[in-house]
Amino acid sequence: MVALRVSVTDEKGQIVSGLQSDNFKVFEDKVEQKIAVFSNTDVPVTMGLVIDNSGSMREKRQQVNAAALTFVKTSNPQDEAFVVNFNDEYYLDTEEDFTSDTQQLNEALSRIDTRGSTALYDAIVGSLDHIRKGHKDKKVLLVITDGDDDASRLTLEQAMQAAEKSNTAIYAIGVFSDDDRKNEKRMIRHSRKVLTELADATGGMAYFPDSLDQVEPLCAQVAKDIRNQYTIGYYPSNTNRDGAFRSIAIQLIPPHGRAGKLAARTRSGYFAEKPPSVGD
Repeated sequence: MVALRVSVTDEKGQIVSGLQSDNFKVFEDKVEQKIAVFSNTDVPVTMGLVIDNSGSMREKRQQVNAAALTFVKTSNPQDEAFVVNFNDEYYLDTEEDFTSDTQQLNEALSRIDTRGSTALYDAIVGSLDHIRKGHKDKKVLLVITDGDDDASRLTLEQAMQAAEKSNTAIYAIGVFSDDDRKNEKRMIRHSRKVLTELADATGGMAYFPDSLDQVEPLCAQVAKDIRNQYTIGYYPSNTNRDGAFRSIAIQLIPPHGRAGKLAARTRSGYFAEKPPSVGD
């Protein structure tokens, strides 16, 4: 079965709850699918906090850490989380693979050694690999960075493919300073493009606040979004497991009498993985 996490917002960007299964149509490769599972309950999440620890983040980390903790505290208390700090390399900084202890997460976030460059793609792929060990079906990465990748061994294409295969929603926050906006316009344009593509492909969202003061409320907004998603499951009508990418689209049918446009957000598709060979 293919399981989707779907966020629905109105024309003002506000979360819409209370919809029913007949308000949704699911299409795979433009073919409508029969919805087999539908719910709108808050379920626990396995989450990774992937935080830029490069030299340019030195003056930003204190507020970023506070914002990341807000994200944890406003999430489901049964969530499990880990922290990855990254610069030229990435590091799992929680003592165990996952924890629900905010004190442990705070300690992991506080291991600040801001130096070096930005291995964003390596950090994302490594975090996606680690999150597979999680115990919750719903999985999320929150990525906070102020730079463009300039140190990874892996490419954006490899990071995108890993994201599409993982069924993990990536939420990204780009924290650019006034100096960045003045002197690094090309870098910022590319970074915004990369973060937006990763988020859009996975059903997450990319945010680019005007100031650090906006990061904490954005983290609270992401936590609220995660807790108010719809879960939709279906058995694909195309049963071939040929390794091909299958695109997914959601069509919304507004409830009778509701005015205004609604928008649905979910991952762009999935790979119909081939079954393992005998002996694998």
